[in-house]
Amino acid sequence: MRIGITYDLRAEYLAAGYSEEQTAEFDRPDTIDAIDAALGALGHQTDRIGSIRRLVERLADGDCWDLVFNIAEGLHGAARESQVPALLDAFEIPYTFSDPLVMAIALHKDVAKTLARQAGLPTADFAVVRQPSDVQRIELPLPLFVKPAAEGTSKGISPASRITRRENLPAACEELLARFRQPVLVETYLPGREFTVGIVGTGQCARVLGTLEIVLRPQAESDVYSLLNKEQCEELVEYRLARADSDAEVAQAEAIALAAWRLLGCRDAGRVDLRSDQFGRPQFLEANPLPGLHPEHSDLPILCTKLGITYQELIGQIVTSASARIHAGCYCAQ
Repeated sequence: MRIGITYDLRAEYLAAGYSEEQTAEFDRPDTIDAIDAALGALGHQTDRIGSIRRLVERLADGDCWDLVFNIAEGLHGAARESQVPALLDAFEIPYTFSDPLVMAIALHKDVAKTLARQAGLPTADFAVVRQPSDVQRIELPLPLFVKPAAEGTSKGISPASRITRRENLPAACEELLARFRQPVLVETYLPGREFTVGIVGTGQCARVLGTLEIVLRPQAESDVYSLLNKEQCEELVEYRLARADSDAEVAQAEAIALAAWRLLGCRDAGRVDLRSDQFGRPQFLEANPLPGLHPEHSDLPILCTKLGITYQELIGQIVTSASARIHAGCYCAQ
Protein backbone atom coordinates (compact mmCIF):
# COMPACT_ATOMS: atom_id res chain seq x y z
CA MET A 1 0.00 0.00 0.00
CA ARG A 2 0.93 3.63 -0.42
CA ILE A 3 0.74 4.97 3.13
CA GLY A 4 0.93 8.64 4.02
CA ILE A 5 2.07 9.66 7.50
CA THR A 6 0.52 12.64 9.31
CA TYR A 7 2.18 14.02 12.43
CA ASP A 8 3.14 17.15 14.38
CA LEU A 9 6.85 17.65 14.92
CA ARG A 10 7.65 19.27 18.24
CA ALA A 11 10.74 21.04 16.93
CA GLU A 12 8.74 22.83 14.24
CA TYR A 13 6.27 24.27 16.75
CA LEU A 14 9.04 25.24 19.18
CA ALA A 15 10.77 27.09 16.35
CA ALA A 16 7.50 28.92 15.67
CA GLY A 17 7.44 30.21 19.25
CA TYR A 18 5.22 27.73 21.05
CA SER A 19 6.25 26.64 24.54
CA GLU A 20 7.62 23.34 25.81
CA GLU A 21 4.31 22.66 27.57
CA GLN A 22 2.18 23.53 24.54
CA THR A 23 4.16 21.08 22.41
CA ALA A 24 4.54 18.30 24.99
CA GLU A 25 2.33 15.90 23.05
CA PHE A 26 4.08 16.37 19.71
CA ASP A 27 6.57 13.97 18.18
CA ARG A 28 10.32 13.84 17.79
CA PRO A 29 11.89 13.14 14.38
CA ASP A 30 13.09 9.70 15.49
CA THR A 31 9.47 8.64 16.09
CA ILE A 32 8.59 9.45 12.48
CA ASP A 33 11.78 7.75 11.30
CA ALA A 34 10.84 4.61 13.24
CA ILE A 35 7.28 4.47 11.88
CA ASP A 36 8.50 5.11 8.34
CA ALA A 37 11.15 2.39 8.63
CA ALA A 38 8.68 -0.13 10.08
CA LEU A 39 6.14 0.51 7.34
CA GLY A 40 8.85 0.20 4.71
CA ALA A 41 10.08 -3.08 6.19
CA LEU A 42 6.50 -4.35 6.00
CA GLY A 43 6.54 -3.74 2.27
CA HIS A 44 4.63 -0.45 2.07
CA GLN A 45 5.51 2.68 0.15
CA THR A 46 5.57 5.64 2.53
CA ASP A 47 4.94 9.35 2.07
CA ARG A 48 5.68 11.79 4.92
CA ILE A 49 2.85 14.32 4.83
CA GLY A 50 3.31 16.15 8.14
CA SER A 51 0.83 18.42 9.90
CA ILE A 52 -2.77 19.20 8.98
CA ARG A 53 -1.75 22.34 7.11
CA ARG A 54 0.53 20.29 4.89
CA LEU A 55 -2.23 17.69 4.50
CA VAL A 56 -4.60 20.42 3.27
CA GLU A 57 -2.03 21.49 0.70
CA ARG A 58 -1.48 17.93 -0.49
CA LEU A 59 -5.21 17.26 -0.79
CA ALA A 60 -5.68 20.50 -2.72
CA ASP A 61 -3.00 19.27 -5.11
CA GLY A 62 -5.03 16.11 -5.68
CA ASP A 63 -2.86 13.69 -3.70
CA CYS A 64 -4.39 10.52 -2.28
CA TRP A 65 -3.20 7.48 -0.36
CA ASP A 66 -4.38 3.93 0.21
CA LEU A 67 -4.07 4.60 3.93
CA VAL A 68 -2.89 7.42 6.17
CA PHE A 69 -0.98 6.48 9.31
CA ASN A 70 -2.21 9.33 11.48
CA ILE A 71 -0.50 10.41 14.70
CA ALA A 72 -1.21 14.16 14.38
CA GLU A 73 -2.33 15.60 17.73
CA GLY A 74 -3.45 19.04 16.56
CA LEU A 75 -2.86 22.28 18.44
CA HIS A 76 -5.97 24.46 18.55
CA GLY A 77 -9.58 23.80 19.45
CA ALA A 78 -11.57 21.51 21.70
CA ALA A 79 -11.52 18.74 19.08
CA ARG A 80 -7.93 19.18 17.90
CA GLU A 81 -7.23 15.43 17.72
CA SER A 82 -10.29 15.05 15.48
CA GLN A 83 -9.15 17.50 12.81
CA VAL A 84 -7.01 15.22 10.65
CA PRO A 85 -9.48 12.28 10.86
CA ALA A 86 -12.38 14.58 9.97
CA LEU A 87 -10.51 15.97 6.95
CA LEU A 88 -9.62 12.48 5.77
CA ASP A 89 -13.22 11.37 6.22
CA ALA A 90 -14.35 14.25 4.01
CA PHE A 91 -12.03 13.00 1.25
CA GLU A 92 -12.92 9.34 1.87
CA ILE A 93 -9.32 8.42 2.60
CA PRO A 94 -8.91 5.67 5.22
CA TYR A 95 -6.60 6.14 8.17
CA THR A 96 -5.32 4.41 11.28
CA PHE A 97 -6.75 4.88 14.75
CA SER A 98 -10.08 6.29 15.85
CA ASP A 99 -12.61 8.48 14.09
CA PRO A 100 -13.30 12.16 14.89
CA LEU A 101 -16.13 11.47 17.34
CA VAL A 102 -14.09 9.01 19.41
CA MET A 103 -11.05 11.29 19.39
CA ALA A 104 -13.10 14.17 20.78
CA ILE A 105 -14.85 12.06 23.42
CA ALA A 106 -11.63 10.49 24.64
CA LEU A 107 -9.79 13.81 24.79
CA HIS A 108 -12.44 15.22 27.11
CA LYS A 109 -11.97 13.05 30.18
CA ASP A 110 -15.19 14.17 31.85
CA VAL A 111 -17.23 13.03 28.83
CA ALA A 112 -15.43 9.67 28.65
CA LYS A 113 -15.86 9.15 32.41
CA THR A 114 -19.56 10.02 32.18
CA LEU A 115 -20.09 7.40 29.47
CA ALA A 116 -18.06 4.85 31.40
CA ARG A 117 -20.06 5.45 34.57
CA GLN A 118 -23.38 5.23 32.72
CA ALA A 119 -22.25 1.88 31.31
CA GLY A 120 -21.50 0.59 34.80
CA LEU A 121 -17.71 0.79 34.60
CA PRO A 122 -15.99 1.92 37.81
CA THR A 123 -14.53 5.42 37.76
CA ALA A 124 -13.72 7.84 40.56
CA ASP A 125 -16.38 10.40 41.50
CA PHE A 126 -15.73 13.72 39.81
CA ALA A 127 -16.91 17.24 39.17
CA VAL A 128 -16.17 19.71 36.38
CA VAL A 129 -15.13 23.29 37.06
CA ARG A 130 -15.88 25.61 34.14
CA GLN A 131 -15.62 28.84 36.09
CA PRO A 132 -14.19 29.68 39.53
CA SER A 133 -17.61 29.83 41.19
CA ASP A 134 -18.21 26.14 40.37
CA VAL A 135 -15.70 25.17 43.08
CA GLN A 136 -18.15 26.15 45.81
CA ARG A 137 -20.55 23.38 44.74
CA ILE A 138 -17.99 20.56 44.99
CA GLU A 139 -18.74 18.25 47.91
CA LEU A 140 -16.38 15.39 47.12
CA PRO A 141 -14.35 14.13 50.08
CA LEU A 142 -10.66 14.92 50.43
CA PRO A 143 -8.10 14.23 49.11
CA LEU A 144 -8.92 15.44 45.60
CA PHE A 145 -7.07 15.48 42.32
CA VAL A 146 -7.29 18.33 39.79
CA LYS A 147 -6.18 18.39 36.16
CA PRO A 148 -7.17 19.95 32.83
CA ALA A 149 -10.17 18.14 31.41
CA ALA A 150 -8.85 17.88 27.85
CA GLU A 151 -5.08 17.47 27.81
CA GLY A 152 -2.72 14.55 27.31
CA THR A 153 0.85 13.62 28.26
CA SER A 154 0.08 14.65 31.87
CA LYS A 155 0.02 18.33 30.91
CA GLY A 156 -1.04 20.38 33.91
CA ILE A 157 -0.34 17.55 36.36
CA SER A 158 2.17 18.09 39.18
CA PRO A 159 2.38 17.43 42.93
CA ALA A 160 0.09 20.45 43.34
CA SER A 161 -2.65 18.44 41.59
CA ARG A 162 -3.24 16.47 44.80
CA ILE A 163 -5.42 18.58 47.08
CA THR A 164 -5.42 17.70 50.78
CA ARG A 165 -6.87 20.97 52.14
CA ARG A 166 -10.17 22.27 50.80
CA GLU A 167 -9.01 25.89 51.00
CA ASN A 168 -6.36 25.08 48.37
CA LEU A 169 -8.90 23.89 45.79
CA PRO A 170 -10.07 27.29 44.45
CA ALA A 171 -6.55 28.52 43.69
CA ALA A 172 -5.57 25.23 42.05
CA CYS A 173 -8.62 25.32 39.78
CA GLU A 174 -8.23 29.00 38.94
CA GLU A 175 -4.60 28.47 37.96
CA LEU A 176 -5.51 25.65 35.57
CA LEU A 177 -8.49 27.55 34.14
CA ALA A 178 -6.26 30.51 33.33
CA ARG A 179 -3.36 28.46 32.05
CA PHE A 180 -5.19 26.03 29.78
CA ARG A 181 -8.42 27.95 29.05
CA GLN A 182 -10.55 24.83 29.39
CA PRO A 183 -12.58 23.13 32.14
CA VAL A 184 -10.86 21.52 35.10
CA LEU A 185 -11.61 17.96 36.17
CA VAL A 186 -11.79 17.44 39.94
CA GLU A 187 -11.73 13.79 40.99
CA THR A 188 -11.63 11.80 44.18
CA TYR A 189 -7.94 10.98 44.61
CA LEU A 190 -7.11 7.33 44.04
CA PRO A 191 -4.21 6.15 46.25
CA GLY A 192 -3.72 2.68 44.75
CA ARG A 193 -1.67 1.13 41.96
CA GLU A 194 -1.59 2.76 38.53
CA PHE A 195 -1.89 0.76 35.32
CA THR A 196 -1.84 1.40 31.59
CA VAL A 197 -3.39 -1.37 29.50
CA GLY A 198 -2.32 -1.78 25.88
CA ILE A 199 -5.01 -2.81 23.40
CA VAL A 200 -4.97 -3.65 19.69
CA GLY A 201 -7.92 -4.12 17.38
CA THR A 202 -11.41 -2.75 16.95
CA GLY A 203 -14.78 -3.71 18.44
CA GLN A 204 -15.13 -7.40 19.18
CA CYS A 205 -11.78 -8.01 17.48
CA ALA A 206 -10.02 -5.85 20.07
CA ARG A 207 -7.82 -7.64 22.57
CA VAL A 208 -5.56 -6.77 25.45
CA LEU A 209 -1.85 -6.90 24.66
CA GLY A 210 -0.77 -6.58 28.28
CA THR A 211 -0.43 -4.18 31.18
CA LEU A 212 2.25 -1.94 32.61
CA GLU A 213 2.22 -0.87 36.23
CA ILE A 214 3.51 2.67 36.66
CA VAL A 215 5.87 2.76 39.65
CA LEU A 216 7.46 6.07 40.62
CA ARG A 217 11.08 5.93 41.73
CA PRO A 218 12.14 7.63 45.00
CA GLN A 219 13.54 10.67 43.18
CA ALA A 220 10.34 11.23 41.16
CA GLU A 221 7.62 13.72 41.96
CA SER A 222 5.57 11.71 44.45
CA ASP A 223 1.98 10.45 44.17
CA VAL A 224 1.36 11.63 40.59
CA TYR A 225 2.32 10.51 37.08
CA SER A 226 3.21 14.13 36.34
CA LEU A 227 4.46 15.82 33.19
CA LEU A 228 7.96 15.94 34.65
CA ASN A 229 7.87 12.26 35.60
CA LYS A 230 6.63 11.34 32.12
CA GLU A 231 9.14 13.55 30.29
CA GLN A 232 12.01 12.06 32.31
CA CYS A 233 10.55 8.57 32.60
CA GLU A 234 13.83 6.79 31.95
CA GLU A 235 15.20 8.15 35.26
CA LEU A 236 12.03 8.68 37.31
CA VAL A 237 9.62 5.86 36.43
CA GLU A 238 9.79 2.08 36.56
CA TYR A 239 7.47 0.31 34.13
CA ARG A 240 6.68 -3.14 35.48
CA LEU A 241 5.03 -5.78 33.36
CA ALA A 242 1.93 -6.81 35.30
CA ARG A 243 0.47 -10.26 34.65
CA ALA A 244 -3.27 -10.86 34.75
CA ASP A 245 -2.84 -14.62 35.15
CA SER A 246 -1.13 -14.18 38.53
CA ASP A 247 -2.62 -10.89 39.79
CA ALA A 248 -6.38 -10.51 40.24
CA GLU A 249 -6.15 -6.71 40.40
CA VAL A 250 -4.44 -6.64 37.01
CA ALA A 251 -7.03 -9.03 35.55
CA GLN A 252 -9.78 -6.72 36.75
CA ALA A 253 -8.00 -3.69 35.27
CA GLU A 254 -7.69 -5.42 31.89
CA ALA A 255 -11.37 -6.38 31.84
CA ILE A 256 -12.40 -2.79 32.59
CA ALA A 257 -9.98 -1.43 30.01
CA LEU A 258 -11.24 -3.68 27.22
CA ALA A 259 -14.86 -2.87 28.08
CA ALA A 260 -14.09 0.88 28.01
CA TRP A 261 -12.23 0.55 24.70
CA ARG A 262 -15.22 -1.13 23.08
CA LEU A 263 -17.73 1.20 24.74
CA LEU A 264 -16.03 4.32 23.41
CA GLY A 265 -15.51 2.83 19.94
CA CYS A 266 -11.71 3.08 19.88
CA ARG A 267 -9.93 1.50 16.92
CA ASP A 268 -6.71 -0.26 15.92
CA ALA A 269 -4.47 0.34 18.96
CA GLY A 270 -4.06 2.46 22.05
CA ARG A 271 -4.09 2.45 25.82
CA VAL A 272 -6.53 2.69 28.68
CA ASP A 273 -5.27 4.14 31.96
CA LEU A 274 -6.57 3.05 35.36
CA ARG A 275 -5.75 3.59 39.01
CA SER A 276 -6.99 1.62 42.00
CA ASP A 277 -8.82 2.96 45.02
CA GLN A 278 -7.87 2.32 48.63
CA PHE A 279 -9.47 -1.13 48.42
CA GLY A 280 -7.43 -2.25 45.41
CA ARG A 281 -10.30 -1.85 42.94
CA PRO A 282 -9.18 -0.47 39.55
CA GLN A 283 -10.99 2.64 38.34
CA PHE A 284 -11.17 3.94 34.77
CA LEU A 285 -9.18 7.16 34.30
CA GLU A 286 -9.08 7.73 30.55
CA ALA A 287 -8.67 6.14 27.14
CA ASN A 288 -5.88 7.11 24.77
CA PRO A 289 -6.93 6.26 21.20
CA LEU A 290 -3.92 8.11 19.74
CA PRO A 291 -0.99 6.55 21.61
CA GLY A 292 2.57 7.81 21.63
CA LEU A 293 4.73 5.65 19.39
CA HIS A 294 8.31 6.55 20.21
CA PRO A 295 10.06 3.15 20.21
CA GLU A 296 11.73 3.61 23.59
CA HIS A 297 9.95 6.49 25.33
CA SER A 298 6.23 5.82 24.80
CA ASP A 299 4.16 3.52 27.01
CA LEU A 300 2.68 1.26 24.32
CA PRO A 301 6.02 0.41 22.66
CA ILE A 302 7.59 -0.02 26.11
CA LEU A 303 4.87 -2.56 26.91
CA CYS A 304 5.42 -4.36 23.62
CA THR A 305 9.17 -4.55 24.22
CA LYS A 306 8.57 -6.18 27.60
CA LEU A 307 6.19 -8.65 25.95
CA GLY A 308 8.70 -9.55 23.24
CA ILE A 309 6.70 -7.80 20.50
CA THR A 310 8.96 -5.88 18.13
CA TYR A 311 8.22 -2.33 17.08
CA GLN A 312 7.71 -3.50 13.52
CA GLU A 313 5.20 -6.09 14.70
CA LEU A 314 3.29 -3.41 16.63
CA ILE A 315 3.09 -1.13 13.59
CA GLY A 316 2.08 -4.13 11.51
CA GLN A 317 -0.77 -4.98 13.87
CA ILE A 318 -2.04 -1.39 13.67
CA VAL A 319 -2.04 -1.45 9.86
CA THR A 320 -3.64 -4.90 9.81
CA SER A 321 -6.48 -3.70 12.04
CA ALA A 322 -7.07 -0.62 9.87
CA SER A 323 -6.94 -2.71 6.71
CA ALA A 324 -9.50 -5.13 8.10
CA ARG A 325 -11.90 -2.24 8.69
CA ILE A 326 -11.38 -0.98 5.15
CA HIS A 327 -11.97 -4.37 3.60
CA ALA A 328 -15.06 -4.85 5.74
CA GLY A 329 -16.59 -1.87 3.96
CA CYS A 330 -15.97 0.95 6.45
CA TYR A 331 -14.23 2.90 3.68
CA CYS A 332 -13.63 2.53 -0.02
CA ALA A 333 -9.85 2.62 -0.43
CA GLN A 334 -8.75 4.91 -3.21
